[in-house]
This record gives sequence, structure tokens and C-alpha cells, in this order.
Amino acid sequence: MDLNFLKKLGFSDKEANVYIALLRLGPSSVRVLADECNLNRGTTYDALKWLQQQGLVNFFHREAKQHFVVENPEKLEYLLKERVGELQTLSKRLQQEVLPELKSLYDNGGERPVAKYYEGQDGLKYILEDVLTTAEKTGDKLYRIYSAVHIRQYLYEKFSEFSKERIKRGIKVRVIALGDGGELRGLDERKWLKTATAHSQTYILIYADRTAYISLNVAKQPVGVVIENQGVAHTQKLIFDKLWEKL
Repeated sequence: MDLNFLKKLGFSDKEANVYIALLRLGPSSVRVLADECNLNRGTTYDALKWLQQQGLVNFFHREAKQHFVVENPEKLEYLLKERVGELQTLSKRLQQEVLPELKSLYDNGGERPVAKYYEGQDGLKYILEDVLTTAEKTGDKLYRIYSAVHIRQYLYEKFSEFSKERIKRGIKVRVIALGDGGELRGLDERKWLKTATAHSQTYILIYADRTAYISLNVAKQPVGVVIENQGVAHTQKLIFDKLWEKL
């Protein structure tokens, strides 16, 4: 017999094995059941005690020895109904008492950063679409970029019309190019950071309450992480703007 159903009713492996053995053997002593289930007597007795508490097993004495006998298996139906009743009570308490209290603790715990991970060209396209939709939704129509020459070539492969769409929606961008290259396309400003260590392996977009980091994995496939957090984005904007002023 598949013991999974019994385990879903709350049986442990040992309790389920002892119960099935008792059904198969009929009235039995602890010693017989322990041998049948390959358990020590203490563990077998603990399993029998639990089965008694559920109303599934009873005992009697024969020749000064305690023997255990299983009740009609239909008792399992009553056990199931009891479990259902307990779950319904728990569900009601969860909705009425516990969830409101937990939600209050959660809401008072401060803003929590949300990080989302994206892979491949489809992932990059999603990030670019998110830049446009978030800018429109929040009304923050200026976003900032640290543009890495090593990543730039992968960026618009599945969204070649991104710049046209950005301009159409009136969304502006400021770009600090880390390394050479890049060109103006409209509603954009660009400055170059030229130092011996300027070549970055990460392309960063800062928009609304989000910061996206795009790089390449070991297989040279683009991957991106978007952090949704007002505080993180605000700090990144401050750093960007200070650097922008100095370039």
C-alpha cells in the first residue's frame, strides 16, 4: 500500500508502518509488531500510543500481556473530517487574526528592495520595455545610463526601435560613456569618462525607482538584474549627477 495518503493525514513513516502491520497481522503484542516493522520496542510503543490518541488502535490483555488491535479502517474518515475541521479553523484564524498582525509587522518594517534576474536577449528586451513603461507611469521622464562599450553591442538586438520609441514618448536620457563610442539620437546627452580603467563590463540604467545592471555571463550571454528600491535608485542618481557635473 502507498503510505503517502496516511502521511498526508499526519502519520509519520513509523506510525504508518505499524498501523499497516497491525491491520495485516491482527491483534499483536509490541514485540511482534516491533519485529515485523524492524523497529525497537520503544519506538513501536510510541507509534501505538499516537495511533491510540487518534482513535485508530485499542488494546487488551491476554495472558498478562498487552495486545493491540486496530479499529475499523473507516475510522480514517473521521480522522480526515477532524483534520479538515482543524484546517478550516486555522484558515479562519489566519484571515481574521494572524494575517492582519503579520501584515502590520511587514508594513512597518520599511521598504524592501526587490531584485529580479533576467537572461538572454528576451531579458534585455524586457528591461528596455520596463524603462519606457516605468518612465511613463511614474512621470519621471529622465533616466541615466553608465554605458559600457563591451555591453552596448548586445543591448538592442531584440528592440532595434528602442531609441525611436523613447523619443516618441518624450523620454530623455543622460549617458556617461565608459570608454569610446556611442552616438546621439535625440532627447539625449552624452559625456565620456576616459581613464585608464574606464572600460567597464557592466552597463547600468537608473530609472524612476529602479536600477538595472547588465553584463555578460561566462558563456558571453547577456544577463540583467533589476533592483526595485527608491533609496538605492536615489543614491545612484546622486552619484551619477555629481559625476556628470564634473565631466
